[in-house]
Amino acid sequence: MKTVPEKILVVRNDKLGDFMLSYPCFDLLKQYLPDTEIHALVQAYTKPMAGLCKSIDRVQIDPGKAAGFKGILSLARALRQEKYDAVITLYSTTRIGLALLLAGIPYRLAPATKLAQLFYNKRLKQRRSRSLRPEYLYNRDLAEKFLQDWQIPLTDYPSPPYLEFGQEEIQTLRDDFFRQHHVPPASKLVFIHPGSGGSANNLSVAQFARLAQHLTGSTPWRLVITAGPGEEQQARQLARLTEALHPIVYISQQGLPAFSRLLALADVFISGSTGPLHIAGALDRPTAGFYTRRRSATSLRWQTLNSEARRLAFSPPEEAETEDMSQVDIPSAAEVISRKFL
Repeated sequence: MKTVPEKILVVRNDKLGDFMLSYPCFDLLKQYLPDTEIHALVQAYTKPMAGLCKSIDRVQIDPGKAAGFKGILSLARALRQEKYDAVITLYSTTRIGLALLLAGIPYRLAPATKLAQLFYNKRLKQRRSRSLRPEYLYNRDLAEKFLQDWQIPLTDYPSPPYLEFGQEEIQTLRDDFFRQHHVPPASKLVFIHPGSGGSANNLSVAQFARLAQHLTGSTPWRLVITAGPGEEQQARQLARLTEALHPIVYISQQGLPAFSRLLALADVFISGSTGPLHIAGALDRPTAGFYTRRRSATSLRWQTLNSEARRLAFSPPEEAETEDMSQVDIPSAAEVISRKFL
């Protein structure tokens, strides 16, 4: 085995929020392997966010399950040509495990779970199904295991923000946004993203409206309602219900990088457990997330990446069903958000 790997591949090819929670893993690898080429294998729709990660040198696209066995062979051939020294799979499936084996990558590390682990020669027991730790730490544990196997000692870890844009760029964007929407300069921006992309149970639009109506601040604030593709109806419904607050509606049509830059303006970002919440967390913006208590979807498991003082999490009470978001105490949540961030 080489003293230091020249080129490695990291696989995180599932949803947007899952991928955002892999940023600390990439940053840790780049911190200790600054001269190593670090590639990421991702879904096509998360490629723009991989492109924003300062620790990723190149992005590979997973052809996906729909490509069938031909897709596995095609991916294996493409990866074989790269001559990777190692691969770290943060989320493994049988399909990906087989492609990596066929690619002939000598060091293959993945969680020791399910049938997929048979395709790897290095494994780490994590028992993620117990949800005893945040997802980003499970991801980072694999990077730590990799560095230990390559006899690279760890002394410290990267910290928030994991995603950054230039200060001048964001200030210009903020000035333009305030001017375009006639927002007083001293105002704060409260973002609410009512969509969830179907990733987890969420508050209803009516609950988000009630939350916005209960927010109070010592300084003026303006409501910004955001939506991704397919979420326009929820955003416009929320705008109608909060008409008295004169909300600004932003429908993301220019791609995830532009949307991420907009989220950098948020003085607080409020949503269910979904991809945009994790983008805001990676930016170290203040967040208020609403989670079910289902073990695989708790606020601990899907904790955002921002500093501890910048995140809040709310769930149904213990006496309610684990996924009954209608039981979340909205006025109480609004009071906590207002006191902490507004």
